[in-house]
Amino acid sequence: MRNVLSVMNARILLVATLSATSCWVLPAKAADPQLLGLVMPDAKVIAGINVDQAKATPFGIYVLGQIAPQNQALQQLATLLNFDPRRDVSELLVASTAAARQTGLALARGVFDPVKIAAAAQLAGAKSEIYNGINILEDPKQANGVAFPDSTLVIVGDVANVKAAIDRQTTPTVLPGALFSQVSQWSQTEDAWVVTTVPPSVLKLAPGAPQVPGLSGQGAFASIQQVAGGVKFGATVALSAQAQTDTADNAASMAGALQFLANLAQMQTAQNPQAGALLKSLTVTAQGVNVNIGLSLPADQFEQLAKPRPAARARAAKKL
Repeated sequence: MRNVLSVMNARILLVATLSATSCWVLPAKAADPQLLGLVMPDAKVIAGINVDQAKATPFGIYVLGQIAPQNQALQQLATLLNFDPRRDVSELLVASTAAARQTGLALARGVFDPVKIAAAAQLAGAKSEIYNGINILEDPKQANGVAFPDSTLVIVGDVANVKAAIDRQTTPTVLPGALFSQVSQWSQTEDAWVVTTVPPSVLKLAPGAPQVPGLSGQGAFASIQQVAGGVKFGATVALSAQAQTDTADNAASMAGALQFLANLAQMQTAQNPQAGALLKSLTVTAQGVNVNIGLSLPADQFEQLAKPRPAARARAAKKL
């Protein structure tokens, strides 16, 4: 059952992570209010993807195609549960408090068969717990769970968070005004988006990871208070991001540093024309305490850029 949860969690979180990076698609719609009402009130990171929007574009279909697990055993489990986000899900939402000991929540709106999924999961060794009239499928250690309050909604996460989300069906979360405003703005304008109120400077780098200005508490990037970003699928893939700093002077310094770094990087892209074109499209502007960043590239070129290099594919294959 742990693998079953890994399939669902990893695939949902992967989409949201991919997303956090002048189209011919329909206008985006705001995040589902019911899903937002189920997130924890102290959420620090919220991300989402309009899967229906993504399905309407070639690059969106390509991104969704990357959700499928490459591991054969995980593919078999996904088949056993008859669960495929690319087919069954219309909207995904991921939320976290950024606390180290919690997995957070993955919420999905779509069309599901809870009875069939529960039967398959229990055959695979899942435990079952009824909480407030709703069946929670749990791994053998009862650390993580999956719940289907109805045939259009799935909740995935650590058991404590799943139970809390079930409780919030009757008392929905009211997000802080500033966070709600950001979520509304980005979910209405982007097909995939992420908003975080966690300053990058407090994040801890993994051992051996390269030092990045701002993540080590130094440089212009250390002044970032929160970050939001998104991607718009279409004939042209457009990425947007906004970093809020503590002062207008720091915003101006950060914008200048970003442009300088981009210019340096562009000088080293002779062997990668797609990366060069992407950097050439970069726009960086400071507006008050905010730094606005934009990038765009034709979808076919962006797909080439997004494909992992041979060395990266080899490393990924060793992990399977």
